[in-house]
Amino acid sequence: MVTIIDYGTGNLRSVTNALERLGADYTLTADPRQITAAERVLLPGVGEAATAMQQLRDRGLVETLRSLRCPVLGICLGMQLLCAHSEEGDTPALGIFPNRVRRFPAVEGLKVPHVGWNVVEQLRSPLYDGVEEGAYVYYVHSYAADLNDCTAATTHYGIPFSGSLHRDNFYGCQFHPEKSGAVGQRILANFLAL
Repeated sequence: MVTIIDYGTGNLRSVTNALERLGADYTLTADPRQITAAERVLLPGVGEAATAMQQLRDRGLVETLRSLRCPVLGICLGMQLLCAHSEEGDTPALGIFPNRVRRFPAVEGLKVPHVGWNVVEQLRSPLYDGVEEGAYVYYVHSYAADLNDCTAATTHYGIPFSGSLHRDNFYGCQFHPEKSGAVGQRILANFLAL
């Protein structure tokens, strides 16, 4: 069973569709008790960091998330919220990963937001079991986490950034596995097997 945190941000339909394709049972909730008792937790997110963090605070989920011992996967903004800080709205985040999230710098010929297919390289996480180096995944974002020891996959878009993070039981994908075809399905299946 996957518990998807419903905190007023995120494209929940795409995530639930992907889980249904895998035959996974899931529940949508913002109840801290249900989240604490979960087997696996998914933190999706689309939107703006400061507003999303406020939504988590308003629902009493900040300490709940920090205390989880089950596998947790943050997707897109959900991964950014697991980081230490976001430049977007000068937002202190959950601090699970020590990464800082920064807006892409202006680079001639590259549009921000970064939208479309790009590769993940230097894969080092159980999420990527059976995923080939240089596999394509789907991105939609203007901010990205810097590289550090928690980086589980690297992507380049003007600069190298953390396409994925991993620390203890926490995992993150800056890309959208639910929109990344067979590769994304494999990554989600690997998460379900943790």
